[in-house]
Amino acid sequence: MKILAFTRYGHLAASSRVRTLQYIPYLEEQGIEVTVAPLFSNEYISNLYKKRSKPLTYLLPAYVKRLLSLLNVKRFDLLWIEKELFPMLPAWGEELISLLKIPYIVDYDDAIFHNYDLSKNVFVRSLLKDKIDIVMRKAAVVIAGNDYLAERALKAGAKRVEYLPSVVDLEKYKFSDEFNSDVFRIGWIGSPSTSKYLKLIYNVLIRFCSEHNTHLVLVGSGKINLPGIITEIREWSEEKEIADIQSFDVGIMPLPDEPWERGKCGYKLIQYMACGRPVIASPVGINDKLIVNGINGFKATTEEEWLNYLEELYKDYNLRKRMGQAGRKIVEEKYSVQVTTKQLVRIIKSI
Repeated sequence: MKILAFTRYGHLAASSRVRTLQYIPYLEEQGIEVTVAPLFSNEYISNLYKKRSKPLTYLLPAYVKRLLSLLNVKRFDLLWIEKELFPMLPAWGEELISLLKIPYIVDYDDAIFHNYDLSKNVFVRSLLKDKIDIVMRKAAVVIAGNDYLAERALKAGAKRVEYLPSVVDLEKYKFSDEFNSDVFRIGWIGSPSTSKYLKLIYNVLIRFCSEHNTHLVLVGSGKINLPGIITEIREWSEEKEIADIQSFDVGIMPLPDEPWERGKCGYKLIQYMACGRPVIASPVGINDKLIVNGINGFKATTEEEWLNYLEELYKDYNLRKRMGQAGRKIVEEKYSVQVTTKQLVRIIKSI
């Protein structure tokens, strides 16, 4: 069986790496051959993370290259689309594929439909508000990373909706239940575009860090202004990210309870838990499902809850170990590629 995977990015972007690329070796073991056609290059995503400009010299060739890729789709049994074919354009590509009767899977780990239906740009909102609904409706299968995305697909009239969470590869994510003895490290991993959420708990971090021997470790955040907090900013790399997470004493994920954030798939929480780290997070979207309060971490809504939970983990080394072990067990049972590959193969072969 031959599949053409239209990813948005290459391996430097978590969404493409996690939702598509990490599965390819496992799919090939099942006789499924995958050809990858990323929209944007690694150079583009690197510049995006460094907050450099996004010139047309990147965008125009990317769209032309994708258009040319569409000329070869009849050579494949199935297409696997990450989110959409052409961002900020109507669903012409997906409608063409549908007319050619070539089945496609479309995968979502973000509420990108809100880029259109909740856009502040009146032109974008009026022209593209139903775009993702059309893409979902034309798909043979919509794969959703959480319930919020699945509900949107059903509302859009999708023929078939399958839930597939974001997961880690346990061959790479080794468990560790050793914690720091010199300094308590509050850890966060993400990208410059999501580092803004840290400011939601800035007052908490100021209060906590002023009273304890604590560092805030940020992986992939880029430059961020958090005065008064001892902050270690580490550049993200695929080779170092697991070791960086293992240096945390607790992994955090603050979020506002808003439409875009409800569509997130909690990947950083899964990474923390896979490494045996307890977690504290806002119970928004799938976070509420990933955390069993008091077992593998804590759900924090108010500043006082955030502060109290940090205090508990700071004071109790054994609690950190127990929660880390519980989190790892949850990942092994539900959130690893070793578990979800079987489901993905079943979906692909059923089409």
